[in-house]
Amino acid sequence: MELYSFALLHVFFLSTCYINFASAVESFRKATVSFEVVNGSFSLATKSSPVQIQIDAADWPGVLRAANDLAVDFGRVTGVTGTLIATGKGTANASAIFNVTGINEDWSVSHNEDRKTTSASQGTIIVGTIGNSSFIDGLIENGKLDISKIEGQWEAYTSTTVKNPVNGIEEALIIAGSDRRGTIYGIYDLSEQIGVSPWHWFADVPAKSHASIHALQTTKVQKSPTVRYRGFFINDEAPALTGWANKRYPLSAYGCPFGAEFYSHVFELLLRSKANYLWPAMWNGMFNVDDPRNQPLADEYGIVMGTSHTEPMVRATQEWSKVAKGAQSGWQWATNNATLYDYFYEGAQRAAPYENMVTIGMRGYDDTSMSADVQTDVLEAVVTAQQDILNKIHGDASKVPQMWCLYKEVQDYFEAGMQVPEYVTLLWTEDNFQNIRRLPVGDEKNRSGGAGVYYHFDYVGDSRNYKWLDTIQLQKTYEQMRLAKDRAADRIWIVNVGDIKPNELAISHWFDIAYDIDAYNETSVPQWIAGWAARNFDDQYAQTISDVMDEYGTLASMRKFEWVEPSSYSILNYEEADHILSRWQAIGQKAQTVNEALSASQQPAFYQMVLHRVLAGGNFVDIQIAGARNIIYSGMGRNSANKWLQHVIDGMLIDHNLTKRFDELLGGKWAHMMDQTHLGYKGYWQQPMRQSTPDLRWVQTLEKSLAGDMGISVEGSNATIPGDDQYHSNGGSSLNLQAISPFTPPRWLDIAHVGTESFDWNISADPFITLSQRSGTLNPESEDTRVYVNVNWTSIPEGFGGKSTLNISSTTGYGTQGGNPQVVVQVNHTSIPSSFTAGFVESAGQIAWEAEHYTRITPSSSHANLTYAVLPKYGRTLSAVKLNDSLAESLSSSTAPALEYDFYTYTPTTSSKGLNLTLILSPSLNINPKKPLAYIAQIDDKPEQRRQYVIDQPQPNFPVNWGTAVAQNAWYNTTNFGQVEPGKHTLKIWLAEANVILQKVVLDLGGVVYSHNGPPESFRV
Repeated sequence: MELYSFALLHVFFLSTCYINFASAVESFRKATVSFEVVNGSFSLATKSSPVQIQIDAADWPGVLRAANDLAVDFGRVTGVTGTLIATGKGTANASAIFNVTGINEDWSVSHNEDRKTTSASQGTIIVGTIGNSSFIDGLIENGKLDISKIEGQWEAYTSTTVKNPVNGIEEALIIAGSDRRGTIYGIYDLSEQIGVSPWHWFADVPAKSHASIHALQTTKVQKSPTVRYRGFFINDEAPALTGWANKRYPLSAYGCPFGAEFYSHVFELLLRSKANYLWPAMWNGMFNVDDPRNQPLADEYGIVMGTSHTEPMVRATQEWSKVAKGAQSGWQWATNNATLYDYFYEGAQRAAPYENMVTIGMRGYDDTSMSADVQTDVLEAVVTAQQDILNKIHGDASKVPQMWCLYKEVQDYFEAGMQVPEYVTLLWTEDNFQNIRRLPVGDEKNRSGGAGVYYHFDYVGDSRNYKWLDTIQLQKTYEQMRLAKDRAADRIWIVNVGDIKPNELAISHWFDIAYDIDAYNETSVPQWIAGWAARNFDDQYAQTISDVMDEYGTLASMRKFEWVEPSSYSILNYEEADHILSRWQAIGQKAQTVNEALSASQQPAFYQMVLHRVLAGGNFVDIQIAGARNIIYSGMGRNSANKWLQHVIDGMLIDHNLTKRFDELLGGKWAHMMDQTHLGYKGYWQQPMRQSTPDLRWVQTLEKSLAGDMGISVEGSNATIPGDDQYHSNGGSSLNLQAISPFTPPRWLDIAHVGTESFDWNISADPFITLSQRSGTLNPESEDTRVYVNVNWTSIPEGFGGKSTLNISSTTGYGTQGGNPQVVVQVNHTSIPSSFTAGFVESAGQIAWEAEHYTRITPSSSHANLTYAVLPKYGRTLSAVKLNDSLAESLSSSTAPALEYDFYTYTPTTSSKGLNLTLILSPSLNINPKKPLAYIAQIDDKPEQRRQYVIDQPQPNFPVNWGTAVAQNAWYNTTNFGQVEPGKHTLKIWLAEANVILQKVVLDLGGVVYSHNGPPESFRV
């Protein structure tokens, strides 16, 4: 990275968002312009003086188009659109390129067969592609432009200033690309620098106004991207995207909403995001048939077209029945290969003039498996025929970019030994839930076609759809794709984005890491979000937006919305649901505050990309938690159950109004984009046809209760006083509260109204018991009262252990069941010896800690540089820990470094019911089938236990208990260590494979109760 003077850095800090928030190594966002005068800079444009952009009309159509966009972008920023001057022999064709489609309203090229010059008072930008621009080639020939670092490279560019580049121009900013997309990325990089977001159309981000723009005296050299083909898949597009497109393009000339008008915006978004590859909408769309302008337009823009894993030879799924008039039964190579050969030939021939990535192989009809068993000979025959077709059309199939997507059951063909030509890219996949299933091993890394990854931000299928809101945690995306890059899967990265919206944040992050993954590391996500926020909104709110969206990523991915049910987060244990809901409310308030501070022009974009998902996501979780309270409290006879029922209904209205607000943005521009149903999943993977509440119950409050008016319940139990016989203890008048010690949180009990009369209540307790409230009054409409119970430890001696009784009285009595309500709590004044200086302390039969809070790491004796990396904010609670080497594998306790955790226990265990160690791990998979994920654990000097916790099954089945793992977003693996005496102990854990990712450790001595995320972290010395 270049060193700049202090003055220059100061101006950068004031005038751009890049220095503030971009990674120090995020070189592709190095600033080349400023909004204030800097020593050596020169003016490009002001509010009264437009920029002039010089381009050779013979350059690539996509370059001309992007240059025109740049001229318009300057107008968006300064108020005065730049002048684009296309000169040379290709001038007559330059305008025709854009008139062919009739869809670009901003095209304003100036025709001139001769070189056009500009006055020195106007700033000039010269853009062009090496070998296609006489401007650029002339500068190179005259020694004024150094292209040594980009010449012959894939999609590279350089940006610099040159004095007297052509006659009449004193100085110009030069953007030169190694190829057409290199030039286009250089152009759009400048657009983003001056304040025009890639999301200016798809999310209505307004350009930032500036009075002047100046070119800096600096040179920027942008290397080839990390990943060669970087794209997304528009899929699962009904009802939202389809409903929106039908409304926006109802009079499409070709009768399909997904035509050139739609795709022009998609192509531009991709290029502005530094992407180059697209799988088009395919549920009901046929890219090459619906609108004959689509494929030529993609090629003009410079987009590489592909088709999905289930659409071979550049033919859309729907073409088989709608164009070829083929029957479902005819989609069988073994019985209909002659017809299918011709069908494939037509698709490949139609695409031949354009840049495509050809999908080979074949799946069953309509995205299903081809057969019940693995018939490699059939699929090999398919691939052989496809190579024959490509040889006939192109002369040499090996020169045609091709990929074989090993999706679901197709991977089984590969594992069974099926081979495809080594020049074909193997596109590995994840499990549809962000966990990569397989990566290259051994000689697979040496294939000339390389390897790639098909990923998902949106999915329809088992174990459950997720199509509504973004539930992607960026930390996990980075971690899994870093693993892919390090293991040689970097030829293609393609991600299913559903409707595109509302995945804006995840898409931007995906393309940035695909463009230059080495610009980031495992700690970069918050900083990256801040940079994204600064570019799309205001610098002053960037950190707050980063905090909000980083927390949103944790909460939304903790359990995808479609998997959140009333029973998901515990109401009774650890106050888990309360804490999760309070976190949602906190980011909702922060987002609302930012929204109110933004200008009116920025608020629609902020609602689309931040505020809606934060408010709607929090409200969704609130509905489910309220539904849980209703069911539990109605079972206890509480009057408050009805309030929670109403709370659910109110939440349904809030959900509707948030969607309606989205529909009404900007005069209805995005109407229907939030049509996806999300409330009402009932144990089936498919979406509900209509929104509905969780199951609810109403409590009759007009009739006297046989139980009286006061109800008492305690944390950790459905039992209540009074209550049904199945919940009673001690004749229905006594409940046991969980044990309390100096190392436990305060316990709680609820006093609720279960009748029709008002009453006063009072609690009497031992003097060493502290209560958050000792008395009160409840009427039938009152909220329940939660009383927290703690101990004044200075009032009792160390070593004290005994039961303390809370006696609870009421002025209305206790109904027909009588009794004297009591809550009994075991009080243990435990202590730790002075010799225990670091580690975790038992909390009433349990200990839990976050993986990153290790006591020490003991290095490997054989791998000096191998250690553990902490992944901040990764996973469901705090962070995660994994090996720092993506290539590490087959480790043992003698070759892996050891994570060591000291802990202290009080509860004795027996040989028949020993201590259970549970590791909570990310739901990653066996990327090398011969080296399954495993860890080794040891307590003190007990025997080491090696656990393989991901048990593969025959394809296309996922591993044992995979459905539960992806619902919980974690693997749980438990080992019993038998009898462990009270005192100090050490747990050692060795992670044996690079893809083992540890989040949390739980030790159960009999006190662990249900929660989604495990017990909160224990007291730590």
